Amino acid sequence: MALKSFIDVHPDSHFPIQNLPYGVFRPRPSAEARPGVAIGDYVLDLSKVQSAGLFDGPILGKSDCFLQPNLNKFMGMGRPAWKEARFALQKLLSSTEPTLRDNASLREQALVPLNKVEMCLPMVIGDYTDFFSSMHHAKNCGLMFRGPEDPIGANWFHLPIAYHGRASSIVISGTDLIRPKGQGHPSGGSPYFGPSRKLDFELEMAAIVGPGNELGKPVDVNEAADHIFGLVIMNDWSARDIQAWEYVPLGPFLGKSFGTTISPWIVTLDALEPFACDAPKQDPPPLPYLAEKISNNYDISLEVGIKPAEQKNPCIVTRSNLKHLYWTLTQQLAHHTINGCNLRPGDLLGTGTISGPEPESFGCLLELTWNGQKPLSLNGTAHGFLEDGDEVTITGYCQGDGYKVGFGACSGKILPSSP
Repeated sequence: MALKSFIDVHPDSHFPIQNLPYGVFRPRPSAEARPGVAIGDYVLDLSKVQSAGLFDGPILGKSDCFLQPNLNKFMGMGRPAWKEARFALQKLLSSTEPTLRDNASLREQALVPLNKVEMCLPMVIGDYTDFFSSMHHAKNCGLMFRGPEDPIGANWFHLPIAYHGRASSIVISGTDLIRPKGQGHPSGGSPYFGPSRKLDFELEMAAIVGPGNELGKPVDVNEAADHIFGLVIMNDWSARDIQAWEYVPLGPFLGKSFGTTISPWIVTLDALEPFACDAPKQDPPPLPYLAEKISNNYDISLEVGIKPAEQKNPCIVTRSNLKHLYWTLTQQLAHHTINGCNLRPGDLLGTGTISGPEPESFGCLLELTWNGQKPLSLNGTAHGFLEDGDEVTITGYCQGDGYKVGFGACSGKILPSSP
């Protein structure tokens, strides 16, 4: 019999009992932030569950991890604690368990309507790394900027390329972003300076690190999944004109660091396990430290909508899937540590833009409009790059048998550049 909650959950909800993603929320603006899990149209307040003594297992029964204002402590406790929590929560929320179902007072305290809460960043992010793991995205960028003879550099097929991003400007879904200023390619002698003229979204996901590793001790690629707490949707906003002028020789800087948006709910690898799928065949075979016994991606359908300021409804501009990634999440993490670099709980590892093989699955406007040469039509309005007032929303989910395991929305609106 399929697992079922006593809470009514619509089949199209992203948050059935099979999911139970973690987030951090405030039940009202003046309240302290606290951890929760999403179930249907509610948030289950884990601080209330812990205070009621309902986490009584050998690990969580002695811990105050859900009395914290973020999830870092829980993330760092590792897979045994995560599994214990998932078992306890699925039991507590199941239709056959009376503990919460039949306790009106506890239900009133612990279940908060989703539309009443303020979501916060779920963890303190010490470091943020963004990878470049989609072959289709790498090829398209290479065709535009390197030419058809050699669109993808030789090193790309041997290692997951990445750069170190800016953790301080990572924001939660729903946060407005101001159009960045910066320098662009010279036109007539001196560089352009002013608001970016080529502002873009990037359809990404990101892994959130659970237990870290000691400095100098790499993580084995076949054990890397135990270091990943879960995934979020990520929009790596990009100012293409600023990026193009600055990136040689050290890579992205101001073209990226003005803002990165993540979705508020972290979907665990346990919830995603039924949707694991074979990763693409890698040719040439990776070096031994990146060779996995089982090489998996996840079948996560992703969609991006843009709603211009003057329009009521968003236009879907692309549909892609995490399964298109060439380098897996576990290969990314293992490569990150192979030089001895130490990761810490709450670190964020972006996948890079997730593009599929077809034009309608490209993961950013740079590709969708071929660097502005082929504008999109949004309800009859020509669109090259993002304009002031545009709201970008990314959603993603896995389709189960009569249920969805989803991530909710990752959204943000572009405000005009400051004077």
